[in-house]
Amino acid sequence: MPPVLIICATLVVLAVAIVMVLASRQPDSFEVRRSTVINAPPSRIFPLIDDFHNWSHWSPWEALDPAMARQFEGPEAGLGATYGWDSKKAGAGKMVITEVRQDQLVLIDLGFTKPFKANNIARFELVPEGPNTAVTWSMTGKSPFISKVMGLMFSMDKMVGGDFEKGLAALKNKAERIA
Repeated sequence: MPPVLIICATLVVLAVAIVMVLASRQPDSFEVRRSTVINAPPSRIFPLIDDFHNWSHWSPWEALDPAMARQFEGPEAGLGATYGWDSKKAGAGKMVITEVRQDQLVLIDLGFTKPFKANNIARFELVPEGPNTAVTWSMTGKSPFISKVMGLMFSMDKMVGGDFEKGLAALKNKAERIA
C-alpha cells in the first residue's frame, strides 16, 4: 500500500476517533427554553396553549406548509387532547397534553416521526407578574449518540430556539389583542 494511502487512512481513523470521543462527552439530554412577558392575565393566555385548535394563531410551524395534514383526537382541550401533523416542510408527529394546571402549566408529550424519530417533553409555564404573565416555553429530551454527534455541529437550542422566540412573540401578540 502506498504511504500516501496509509497516511490518509490513518487521518480518517484518527478523525473518526476524535469525533467519537467528543460526542461521547456531550450531555445525555438537552433543554431549549425561552420566555417572554405578556401584557395579559394567565386566563387569557392559557386557552391559546391548552387547546391545539388555537395553535394556528401563534405556532411558528403552522404556517410552514398550507398543505399540512392535521388530526385532532380526544377532548377538545386539556388533559388527553391530541394533535397529529404530517407535512413535507414541518415533518410529522403527534402531541398529547399529559398534565394541566389551570392557568399555570401545560405539559405535552411530543413525538416526532419525521424527519427523524424523537420523543421530547414540551412545557409551558405561566406565572402572574402583576397585570402581566411571564410565559416560559421549554422542550427537553434525551440525546442518543447520533444526536450527540450532530450536536457537535448543531445545537438543539440554535435549531429551535429561534422558533420558540417567534412562537412566543406571536402568542404575545394574539393574547394582547384579545379583549
